[in-house]
Amino acid sequence: MRDGGGAVRLSAAELGAPLGERATLVQFSTSFCQPCRATRRTLAEVAGMVAGVAHVEVDAESQLELVRRLEVLRTPTVLVLDASGRVVRRAAGQPRRADVIAALGEAV
Repeated sequence: MRDGGGAVRLSAAELGAPLGERATLVQFSTSFCQPCRATRRTLAEVAGMVAGVAHVEVDAESQLELVRRLEVLRTPTVLVLDASGRVVRRAAGQPRRADVIAALGEAV
């Protein structure tokens, strides 16, 4: 996972779901994406392990404006947001659970 790259913030309204109290794992997916299924399981598992962390999945095909603004080039793309919705980390491709947990450490 790499640095989120600045002051990009996302709101619950933009994501269509509430932000986590401490952090939010945002997953951009598409219906035809095989690695998205495994990523969904990994992120849900991590969110379930850490209090105050939410997992939000965004359908990239129906949210093209947001995809363009965030420069999402492939799915899955995962963003880690802090409590205020600021992007602190991002990764393209299927993340490892250990990497997600480490990235959360920066957000909470």
